[in-house]
Amino acid sequence: MPDRVIFYLKGPSPGVDLLIKSVNIQELKFDDENIIINPQFDDGLNNWTGRGCKIALHDSMGDGKILPKSGKFFASATERTQSWNGIQQEITGRVQRKLAYEVTALVRIFGNSVTTSDVRATLWVQAPDLREQYIGIANVQATDKDWVQMQGKFLLNGSPSKVVVYLEGPPAGTDILVNTLVIKHAAKTPPSTPPDCEIAAFGVNIIENSNLGDGTNGWFPLGSCTLSIESGSPRIIPSMARDSLGPHESLSGRYLLITNRTQTWMGPAQMITEKLKLFLTYQVSAWVRVGSGSTGPQNVNVALSVDDQWVNGGQIEIADGRWHEIGGSFRIEKQASKVMVYIQGPSSGVDLMIAGLQIFAVDRQARFKYLRRQTEKIRKRDITLKFSGLDSIGNLGTLVRVRQIQNDFPMGTCISRSNIDNEDFVDFFVKHFNWAVFGNELKWYWTEPQQGNLNYKDADEMLDLCQKNKIDTRGHCIFWEVDGTVQQWVKSLNKTDLMKAVQNRLNGLLTRYKGKFRHYDVNNEMLHGSFYQDKLGKDIRANMFKTAHQLDPSATLFVNDYHVEDGCDTRSSPEKYIQHILDLQQQGAPVGGIGIQGHIDSPVGPIVSSALDKLGTLGIPIWFTELDVSSTNEYVRADDLEVMLREAMAHPAIDGVMLWGFWELFMSRENSHLVNAEGELNEAGKRFLSLKQEWLSHSHGYADAQGQFSFRGFSGTYNVEVVTLAKKVSKTFVVDKGDSSVLVSIDL
Repeated sequence: MPDRVIFYLKGPSPGVDLLIKSVNIQELKFDDENIIINPQFDDGLNNWTGRGCKIALHDSMGDGKILPKSGKFFASATERTQSWNGIQQEITGRVQRKLAYEVTALVRIFGNSVTTSDVRATLWVQAPDLREQYIGIANVQATDKDWVQMQGKFLLNGSPSKVVVYLEGPPAGTDILVNTLVIKHAAKTPPSTPPDCEIAAFGVNIIENSNLGDGTNGWFPLGSCTLSIESGSPRIIPSMARDSLGPHESLSGRYLLITNRTQTWMGPAQMITEKLKLFLTYQVSAWVRVGSGSTGPQNVNVALSVDDQWVNGGQIEIADGRWHEIGGSFRIEKQASKVMVYIQGPSSGVDLMIAGLQIFAVDRQARFKYLRRQTEKIRKRDITLKFSGLDSIGNLGTLVRVRQIQNDFPMGTCISRSNIDNEDFVDFFVKHFNWAVFGNELKWYWTEPQQGNLNYKDADEMLDLCQKNKIDTRGHCIFWEVDGTVQQWVKSLNKTDLMKAVQNRLNGLLTRYKGKFRHYDVNNEMLHGSFYQDKLGKDIRANMFKTAHQLDPSATLFVNDYHVEDGCDTRSSPEKYIQHILDLQQQGAPVGGIGIQGHIDSPVGPIVSSALDKLGTLGIPIWFTELDVSSTNEYVRADDLEVMLREAMAHPAIDGVMLWGFWELFMSRENSHLVNAEGELNEAGKRFLSLKQEWLSHSHGYADAQGQFSFRGFSGTYNVEVVTLAKKVSKTFVVDKGDSSVLVSIDL
């Protein structure tokens, strides 16, 4: 922002007087105005151009079968030879920074025998330093049958020198048709109201005849399988449900045996439509087992069909004949006309056994009470301040006020290069976070999109901001094991050249930033991909860790993966993650940290905690590295976030939490932001700041006869004010992390 702005009038020749009657300067508001000129093509193709293709005006097409839905005309982008070709309009000067805009368009496709295709609205933005940015602002699946509406929202952080909006997407040879395009200042989203949980029956099982005391009543077979009842299943409630329910009656020992299964989806089912309440979080729990006829591990899934959409209620992989606990959770946020729960998964011909299926609404507040007590125990330590320089006679009248300024528990966030052009974003970031991770700017596909074409400018600028504000940083990520994230030029290399490129990437990145990133995610998502391992052999993963450690011994090296903590993905169960880490360690990989991403839906504390307990047995620090929660209701989103942050603070194996962003329109998931696009804190953001306040320790009282004052507090930075009859002194002191009592000497 400028320090000083002068407005002046000039022009007439010297000696000619200039008379000014009035000057009125006001901010331009585009609230109700469409910033697109000629949006319905009433003025022909004026203000529109082709982006690498031709454009044409029509009142009809396809022998009169295609007519405009609105107005009299539509335009086509035709003779397209690339997917990025389309119709465009420059909107420089009509779009303001830090304002949210809504875009709506009516589009369809035509020709080249393509019947359906993705159509995208994209902004091309050029900064004054000529840096270019492409921002996807809306997309829709368009067809050749009818007009469809495309909707989206965007915000510009910086002050651009040029902005162009264009439509793109379909394959070459397919025309993009546009009937109308509107870009307006976005209306404010009305605030959520808290969901009505007054009459919620927490802990009550909504499954009918769960203990099978009434035969198979309430159950029906999905498909042609057969249901019967046997006895001999566990009578104890599975541990994750027990932690949620507290004291509870035992199970019946009866189980459903499902035979004659000829498809993986066949199993027992119940309709539960009328029993579910919107916005409540439901926990799923059962004992499951598979028959002896299976070859290889079998997947078992508690699933919900919500108006014929599959919803995951928990999954487990079973490779033996024992009973296994299955646990998961779900939430319904839109009224459904039909909800069915069913258990599926094992191969055709494999018998399935289920005992004690429970689905119950979770009382999060009850769990929070326990987590508060646990946090007090593991995050605080006994602190004694010993004052010197006090008049010994006056000690007993010495008032001491202690206020914690900052808790040093690592609480970080993901940022992007464009975010740091927005001073409101930066203010919130530096005030409320002490760690950062870059969303994309350190990834290989960003720093070297074409071979030899290196771009560290974005990462350098972001790192500079963090260092100036004493914010520690995680390096995310050196490699990414998932095939779809690997650049085309890397994929095209032969084995020898790929090995060389991997070595160059390690050398280039870790030499350039030696000592600057406290952590590195070495090879992201190894439980969900295997590109480098497939191309270069099993040893490559451990070798990446070894080489990274040689190049920067100061950095802690992490594994990092998703769906570890929520019971919904058999590829990344805690047991699989543990084995994966042990395998790496066996090959000599210096694994120093376990990253749990934490992109989670409807979290349930005991399920998350159970995963942390299992991973905690490795004795390696665990971080939530990419935490985000999502709900259309801000109060529910706030509850979800509180669940995750409280579980983290109350668990001794967790050493830090990184949010995967906080600002609307700059998150990877919808409905997960804490701050609305134009800087207004929502309920989730308020909850986050409230928890941060709760995790600051304050105390007051009088120094004792030995000139000491004791209290219990979190580690971090404190201010102490000491008031005697003669003087008032203020000092700052730091308490390091630890669990034993600590004596802090303060010279007054």
